[in-house]
Parts: sequence; C-alpha cells; structure tokens
Amino acid sequence: MSSKTDKPIMRSAAWRISLWATLAFAVGTMLVFAFLHRFVASDIQRRSDAWLSGEVEVLGDVAERTPKDALYGRVVGEVAELAGKEVPNKLLSQGSSNDSVFFLQTGGDGSLKLWVGAGSGEPNLKAIRATRIVPHRPTDLHVQGLAIPFRVASIRIDDGSYIYLGLSERDELRVLRNLGLRFFLFWLLLVLFGFGIVFFTTRRMLTHVREITEAASRIGHSDLNARVPTTARKDEVGNLALTLNHMLDRIESSIRQLHTITDSLAHDLRSPLTAIRGKLEMSLSAVTQIEQAEPIVSVIEELDRLTDFLNKSLDVAEAKADALRLNRVPVDLDELLRIMINLYEPSMSEKGLQIRLHSGGPLTIEADAALLHRMIANLFDNELKHLPAACTVNLRLMAEDDAASFILEDDGPGFDAEVLPHLFERRVKGKESNGHGLGLAFVDAVARAHGGAVAAGNRESGGARISVTLPVASLQHAGSPAAVKHGAH
Repeated sequence: MSSKTDKPIMRSAAWRISLWATLAFAVGTMLVFAFLHRFVASDIQRRSDAWLSGEVEVLGDVAERTPKDALYGRVVGEVAELAGKEVPNKLLSQGSSNDSVFFLQTGGDGSLKLWVGAGSGEPNLKAIRATRIVPHRPTDLHVQGLAIPFRVASIRIDDGSYIYLGLSERDELRVLRNLGLRFFLFWLLLVLFGFGIVFFTTRRMLTHVREITEAASRIGHSDLNARVPTTARKDEVGNLALTLNHMLDRIESSIRQLHTITDSLAHDLRSPLTAIRGKLEMSLSAVTQIEQAEPIVSVIEELDRLTDFLNKSLDVAEAKADALRLNRVPVDLDELLRIMINLYEPSMSEKGLQIRLHSGGPLTIEADAALLHRMIANLFDNELKHLPAACTVNLRLMAEDDAASFILEDDGPGFDAEVLPHLFERRVKGKESNGHGLGLAFVDAVARAHGGAVAAGNRESGGARISVTLPVASLQHAGSPAAVKHGAH
C-alpha cells in the first residue's frame, strides 16, 4: 500500500532502531572476541614459556654434565638442534631449517662461547646484552634486522656461563593473526545477520503502527465508522490498536450525541422562527399602507439575520469539535466563483464596487459544494458590508502543488488593528461592523473541515487580504457510508 507516510528506508524508525541495536550488539561481541583473543594469546605464550623453561633446564643440565673438551660444543649443539626440531608447526625459511629457535651460550666474561641457529649469532648476543634477562623468566628479545621478536629463557650454570634458548614468536603471531581474521569474519557475519533480524522484525512491527497511523488519519475526515486494523497478537501494538478503537467508539458516540443535540436545537429554534416569519409575511400581504409595512419588513429582516446567525453558530460549533458533516463531491472552483460573482455583481455594482476574477481555468477539488457556496457568500457579504463605494475586489484562483488557493484582496480600509489577532474567533468584529462576528469564523471552520487553511491580514498598500487554501487530492471519503449530506440548519 502506497502512502504519503512512506519514508526512505534510511530515514525510517526501523532503520534507526536496527542501527543502534546492531551497534550495541557489535560493540558487545567485539569486546567478547577481544577478550577471547587475548585469552588465547596468553595461553599460547604460557605454553611457549613452559616449553622454553623446560628445554633450557635440560640444556643447562646437559652443558653441566658434558666434559669441557673438544666434543663439548658438538654434543651440546646437537642437543640444542634436537630441541629446535621439537617445536610444533614451525614455518621453515628457505635459507635455513633452524630459524625459529636459537641456542646461545656465553662465557663468564660475556663472550660468545657456543651458538646454534641461523646466522652468526652476534646480533642475538648484542640484543641479549642490551636486554635485561632474568634467569628462569622468559622475556621478549628484539634482534636488530628481524621484524619478529624472540621469546628467550635463560639459565646460569655452575661454571659461571649463561645459556639462552630463544623461540621465534612467528608461529604464535601467525596463529593469532589467523584466529583474529576468523574472529572478524565471524563477527561481521554475526552483526549483519543480527541487523537483518532486528530490521525485519522492527520494520514489520512499525509497518503495523504505520497502518494504524494511516487509518487514524482517515478517521474523522471521512468515516467515523472506520477503525484501525487489529492483530491477533496481544503485544503492545495490538493493545494500542484495541485502545484506539475503544477511544474511537467513544468519540463516535460523542459526535453522534453532538449531532443529535445540534439537530434538535436547530429544529426547536428554527420551527418557531419560521412560523413567526410566515405569520409576518401574511400580515405584510394584508397591509395597504407603507408606514404599517415598514416595521413588519424590518422584523422579517431581523428574523432572517437571526436564522443565519443560528445556522452559522451551529456550523462553527460543529467545526470546532471536528464534527462538521460533509458531503464531498467534485467541485470546480473556477465555475463556482464565477457563479457567485454573477450572483453578487448586481449588488456590488449598486454600491459602486467592482469585482474581478483572475483564474487560470478549471480547478476541481472534492468538497462539500453547499458549504463552499456559503463560505464564498460570507466573504462577499463582508465586502458588501464593510467596503466604501468606488472600491475594487480582486479575486485570484491558482493551483499550488497539491492545493487550490484563492485570494481575495480589496483596496478598502482593511481590518481594524485591534481585531487582527482574533479574526477567526467567534463574536469578534470591528467597531463599525453590525454583524455577529461569525463570518470569518465560519470561513475558517469550513476550510479546516476540508483539511485546508485560511489566512487574513492587511495589505501593505492598503486594504484587506484573505487567502483560502484547500487540498486538491483529498483523502478517500467519497461514497463513505458515514458521510451525511450537510443540510441547511
């Protein structure tokens, strides 16, 4: 279902909720993976340190037990090479098969006594001299020219020399790098999957909320019998729909009671007024002298004004309560304005007023034709009552986006300054006005009932300006079973 309430996905509430929820989930899972990664790294290092400590003890024991003769270097070196081959899953370089482990023994004076490993051993000895290595406590050793450090364990033997056993951290870093990559890929898939689930469920829930919003926006404009859609689920959204429907039941009942009261009031007041007017007209037809007829004519005019005041008061009251009953039909504003101008032009010409229409052609809206007729009549009546002779009334009709706008301007004295802020309030009128102060209030009530708006003020060059805007494309209301034909009160 297409609706004006539809929004781009990235501007929807479902997107924002999913984004924030996914962000919180992503941060949480990232912290968990970081903890696991750190735990695995600590465990690997603990195992490496245990291996180094054990092997350096063995090498120290071998060095102490081996006679210090010509075969000493060969025996200890072979044992060191054998220890290097016991390192599991090591990566072998192309130049040497023993580049992940080194064995180094220094004499009592710190000179290089025995070396087993890749290269000459001098860079390693230099790095050992520059690093404080405590016996039986493995330490990181950074050798110049090598990007990957060694983990080194040392031991001091009885002859005063030191034995150092180093294990490259290359394999450990490789394992941690592969583990981190797998963690990241798994984290990314988990976050995307979580976002999809949250977005799908949230959008599905908010779609029902949007349907409720759209249905609620139509109710009151077209059909008080309509209700928001409900679901079988007893969740918060389902309870919201039920609560709105219960509220609409109460509103519909109140509106019906208001209609009943206003209809009864209009009938009870209009009937005696109509009867009195009929008797006065009968008396007027029987009168032969003008002096006797004038008071009767005056009373009839006052009765007509009272009836008009009653009708407008009831319409304005219903409009203020959003209960004005409409019978929407296609109405050509251009044609309606021309009809009303033809109707009022003789009266305006008699008073010395001119009225001009500037229109771009037919402009059709869906509205209550009777109410629009009365609204325009109110505007023209105001011009007749308040404009002095030789003034001009200009009426412009135009289409603006999805709205129709007609603007009435005159070159008269304009509105009094004290009534400008209260033009659309009931019983507000200028000092020179002899009306009831309901004309513009009725215009505003009709415009609001159709979903439009009215603006009024004084022109800079002098005179009054009233702008009425009505929607061209109204909601789905035509043919509504609750649409009641608006009759004259």
